[in-house]
Amino acid sequence: MSHVFVLDAKKQPLDPVPPGRARMLLTQGKAAVYRRYPFTLILKESVSSPRVQELRVKIDPGSKTTGLAIVNDVSGKVVWAAEITHRGDAIKQALDRRRAARRNRRQRKTRYRKPRFANRRRRHGWLPPSLESRVATITTWVRRLKKLAPVTALSLELVKFDFQQTENPEIGGIEYQHGTLFGYEVKEYLLEKWNRSCSYCGAQHVPLEVEHLVAKAKGGTDRIANLCLACRPCNDAKGTRDIREFLAEKPELLEHILAQAKAPLKDAAAVNATRWALYERLQECGLSVECGSGGLTKFNRLTRNLPKEHWIDAACVGKSTPPQLQLAKVVPLLITATGHGSRQKCNVNECGIVCSKPKGPKKVKGFQTGDMVRAVVPSGKNQGVYAGRVLVRESGSFDIRTKQARAQGISSRFCTLLHRCDGYSYRFGAGHSSPV
Repeated sequence: MSHVFVLDAKKQPLDPVPPGRARMLLTQGKAAVYRRYPFTLILKESVSSPRVQELRVKIDPGSKTTGLAIVNDVSGKVVWAAEITHRGDAIKQALDRRRAARRNRRQRKTRYRKPRFANRRRRHGWLPPSLESRVATITTWVRRLKKLAPVTALSLELVKFDFQQTENPEIGGIEYQHGTLFGYEVKEYLLEKWNRSCSYCGAQHVPLEVEHLVAKAKGGTDRIANLCLACRPCNDAKGTRDIREFLAEKPELLEHILAQAKAPLKDAAAVNATRWALYERLQECGLSVECGSGGLTKFNRLTRNLPKEHWIDAACVGKSTPPQLQLAKVVPLLITATGHGSRQKCNVNECGIVCSKPKGPKKVKGFQTGDMVRAVVPSGKNQGVYAGRVLVRESGSFDIRTKQARAQGISSRFCTLLHRCDGYSYRFGAGHSSPV
């Protein structure tokens, strides 16, 4: 398991401890649970002049999933790891629905309102809400980890791909092209663009080679629009033939490949659109920020013979990566951004017409919807123990959503708070853990 964060009695971060040590502190009554996610203990007695080891938070930002890792640069130990799933797509869909409802309402004769979207002025550094959420989520978790662990530095993958090199591979000269990172930027870009599969047969989990759509022997270039990925059998079968000749009997596949070759990479564009905003926000945390590229991250991971995971990529970000990384038995925390609910006072149907009563109070009996609670019902039809997220009602009769089902009609007097609703859901990634 990942290490457990520890705070002293004055809420100052100490060195994270292994789970066994944390269990012993709880058993002996020397510490109490301060936070469930990430699991944190607080000591009941202050520690005079504690000695702590400096740690580094490493970030591998992605358009949909971001990897986080806390690494000890001296020992190479990965102390804690997590993967954050962003909600940019959900925000985009919600804004589209709202936009459609408002425009539909303007078109009806029941109400007239002039469109005002052309009168807005965007501030400097404005980002779309879907991308702003991504930047804010990463910044929030870096600030949280800074309060829970003795973090002194950050490592950020500033660019996923070096677009200038992928568009013009000859730009850096012979020293840049034939160094240890030769080909890593282009290969990583192609892997993302072609979904890590062969462009011709769709094979995955096999060695893939960079393929020229127009062979270099026939005047093809190394520009990214002329490159795709192919497995060894398909690459040998095509040879130097023109792709239209090679796929003459598969016109649909030919059309798809030609369109995909010219299509921009949406996820990479989202990462590049937010990279400098994220970099500037992280600098405001007061920590030194080290930057690296996606090609360097992949180079570090392959030279250390590590599997492909988001949190492992995060541990390999930057030139500060230790020669040996200790990943044994690390289980990442899988974090999903869920938001804090909707600010609408009433629900509306697809036509934008109100179809529900106004929402009730946000907090009832000290609980709010989304809190993680534990309820022990001593008797009655709901007798038993329930643990999960709560759905509050003004009457005090709550619903609790557990892993198995949804328990209804649980009185608030049986509920004990475990974790406040903070806009995220959590689970442990057993399938994402590192090999022993």
